[in-house]
Amino acid sequence: MQTKTHDFAVIGAGLIGLATARALLQKYPGSSLVVLEKEPQVAAHQSGRNSGVLHSGIYYKHGSLKAQLTAAGRQAMLAFCDEHSIKYEMTGKLIVATSEEELPRLQPLYERGTENGLALEIIGPEGIAEIEPHVKAIQAIWVRQAGIVDYRHVAQALAEELVREGAEVRLNAKLQRFERKNGVLHLQTSNGEVQTRIAVNCGGLFSDRLARLTGIDPGLRIVPFRGEYFRLRAEAQHLVRGMVYPLADPRFPFLGVHLTRMTDGEVLVGPNAVFSLRREGYFSRDFELTDTLESLSYSGFWRLVLPNLGTGLGELMRSGSVRAFAREVQKMLPAIKAEHLLPARAGVRAQAVDTDGKLVEDFRFAHGDGWLHVLNAPSPGATASLAIGEYVAAQAAELVN
Repeated sequence: MQTKTHDFAVIGAGLIGLATARALLQKYPGSSLVVLEKEPQVAAHQSGRNSGVLHSGIYYKHGSLKAQLTAAGRQAMLAFCDEHSIKYEMTGKLIVATSEEELPRLQPLYERGTENGLALEIIGPEGIAEIEPHVKAIQAIWVRQAGIVDYRHVAQALAEELVREGAEVRLNAKLQRFERKNGVLHLQTSNGEVQTRIAVNCGGLFSDRLARLTGIDPGLRIVPFRGEYFRLRAEAQHLVRGMVYPLADPRFPFLGVHLTRMTDGEVLVGPNAVFSLRREGYFSRDFELTDTLESLSYSGFWRLVLPNLGTGLGELMRSGSVRAFAREVQKMLPAIKAEHLLPARAGVRAQAVDTDGKLVEDFRFAHGDGWLHVLNAPSPGATASLAIGEYVAAQAAELVN
């Protein structure tokens, strides 16, 4: 019996992989498509282990792909949630300055957000108290166009829609090797062989590794950073109404330890950002020799780490001490105590670092020889996922024709 040749195979059933598959079916009606996922469920990693924030796009350089796709993706995500009856809340968020030294960073962030089309306000202590009575800050940016959603529900709805439209979502199907013969990619997986004309790499934490296997030099390497969360005890959840963020250090893409009230009423606190010794390492004890050596042998890693040792040590302290974590939160919310914090889930950010040691800020893509690659799409990748999917599907035209 001859093996079926699909038009498209998408590697990875996180939000971006599922959204890309959806966009491909919409752009190429009637095409045959399979999504390959190495885990027994969709959204097993970054997509199901984030804080659930619908990002506004305030932080991103005007005109960048990240700014454009976040704005378009947020609107598409809201429409998708409405269509599929997925609960979300547009809570808005406060980005607070808690010291005089931080105030000079507030205005440039406000201007960047305004350039990106957001309706923002700079407010003082009285305005802050009306929105978040327990937050203490000198000034804040009030961002209305931000909210929360459970992205695991989104991913499940996407997978179910794909199946209804005739696609296959094949779980427990880890890509092991591949070869290209007569214009067809033969993908050997742990759940059988798949033949396809075009393959799309949405491998997240392993996207760079897969790109190199296909002969593409991505010019970057994924360095995993674990983000650890706490949750507030029930008696302290009233201290947070929506979302409260510190003013992020502009040198880094990490937004700092923040507070987020989820759709179920639970309040998440975090994350920090700690170098992980495993690409899917959700606990401090997790270790994978190949992953660790790949990071430590990369010149870009050391060019990133050495100038920022102080910042890194601070993150490690918060990782090992609940009280240190609480002290960071108390800068914004003095009523928080260490005993209010309970361990919660952790996630790992697939952060791309270039050879010069610079964190790759914008989304990055590549294609060639039957492959499309999504190389860098960390936060706000979940918010932007539907728009990213449409962007990747448009790139497929160069390979289809």
